[in-house]
Amino acid sequence: MRVPNHIGIIPDGNRRWAKNRLMGKEKGYENGLLPGLEAFRQCRAMGVKELSIYGFTVDNTKRPTEQRIAFTKCCVDMVNMLKNEDCEILVVGNTESDMFPIELSDLTHRKRFGEGGIKVNFLINYSWEWDLKTNKTVNYYNTADISRIDLIIRWGGMRRLSGFLPVQSVYADFYVVEDMWPDFKREHIAEAVAWYQNQDVTLGG
Repeated sequence: MRVPNHIGIIPDGNRRWAKNRLMGKEKGYENGLLPGLEAFRQCRAMGVKELSIYGFTVDNTKRPTEQRIAFTKCCVDMVNMLKNEDCEILVVGNTESDMFPIELSDLTHRKRFGEGGIKVNFLINYSWEWDLKTNKTVNYYNTADISRIDLIIRWGGMRRLSGFLPVQSVYADFYVVEDMWPDFKREHIAEAVAWYQNQDVTLGG
């Protein structure tokens, strides 16, 4: 089986999941924690070398305060859970904003946990405008330490990138899961990787 070296995960549908259960929208995020850990462990077991996870964007911080507090806490909790695993964590996002959780400041340079191995990139307070920087003397992007993505999987049925790592996503195959992220099943990733086997990966050649 041809395993993608780098998988991107867009864990969408948390608020809709909560609303469908007559819960406050902010309650949906905490139900995405265990799916995040399960997805990480599944990808690591498959031999995926790098995993990029969309935490929250600069635009997301415009949501109601209770939602912002909830998804920020869940992102911090998710990173703390991953610290107990064998991996190498990098948190990328606009650290100059008050919306960036100070608890994650020590992970803005990649750090090894346990035996290391799979790289995990967590996008926190991220935006593509922040990522793609230009001035008069140099063009660069802030996520240069993140490799090209082979396969992006988005939960929640939406069919858009939402600004997810635009440089790394240029040749990525895009797979949509209709189920909401809190309803994660291991079959979702297994089916996405099976679908990936049939894609003609030429990188334009």
